Amino acid sequence: MKNLRLLAVVLAVMSVPILLITTNVRWVINAPVLYSYGFDRYDIPTYTGLERSELLSAARQIRDYFNNDEEFLSVRVVLRGVRVNNLFNDREVLHMKDVKGLVRGVYILQEIAFLYLVAFAVGGFLLRKRAFAPQMVRYMGWGGAATLGLVVFVGLVALIGFDRLFLAFHLISFSNDLWQLDPSRDFLIAMFPEAFFFDATMWIAGLTVVEALLLAAAPVVFLRWRPRWLGGAGRWFGRRAQRTAG
Repeated sequence: MKNLRLLAVVLAVMSVPILLITTNVRWVINAPVLYSYGFDRYDIPTYTGLERSELLSAARQIRDYFNNDEEFLSVRVVLRGVRVNNLFNDREVLHMKDVKGLVRGVYILQEIAFLYLVAFAVGGFLLRKRAFAPQMVRYMGWGGAATLGLVVFVGLVALIGFDRLFLAFHLISFSNDLWQLDPSRDFLIAMFPEAFFFDATMWIAGLTVVEALLLAAAPVVFLRWRPRWLGGAGRWFGRRAQRTAG
C-alpha cells in the first residue's frame, strides 16, 4: 500500500510539468497572434509573395487541420492574383500529416495528465478529507519546481544552440526526411522559418515558467494564508513546514 501511494504521488508530481507544457504548446499552436506576429516580424509576405491576409488565411486553415479529422492538408489561397487549390506540394502535405500526428499526441498527453491529476485530487480528498488539502498543495509545489528546472534547462539549451536542438527534435520525432524542405520552392518552410519556431518555443517557455513559479510558491502562500476551514489540516501543514525549515 505504501509503495502504491508513493507511485501515485510521483505520477502526480510528474503530471504537473506534462500538463503545463502540453497546455502551453496547445495554446501556442492555436493562437492566431503568434502567426500574425511571426509573419510581420520576418516579413513573410515579401518573402513568399503572399498577401498578409492570405497568409493569415493559410495559418487559420492549418490550425483547423490540426483540430479536424482530415487526413491531408489542403490550403486554398490567392497567390499573385491566381486562386491556388493547395499551396503546398505533396512532400509538404505528407510532412504535415506527420506533424498532425505529433500535435494530436500532445493533445492526448495533456488530457491524460489533466485527468490523472483530477482523479488523484478526488481520490485524496475522498480518503483523507480536509487533511489532504495541504498535501495536494505541496505536491503541486513540487511539480512546479520540477517544471521550472526542466524548462530553464531546455531554455538555456535553446538559447545556446537552438539550431542543434531543432535538428535533434526533427531527427527524434520523424522517421523520414520529409521535413527537409527548401525555402526557395517549398512554401511551408518559407512561411515558417526556424526563427518562427524559436519564438514559439520562447513563448511556451515563458508561459510555463510563470505558471511553474506560481505553483512552486503555492505551499508558502498556503502556509501564510491558509483558510480557516482547514482547521487541523492547516495547523498540521504549518507544523510540518516549520519542521522542514528547521
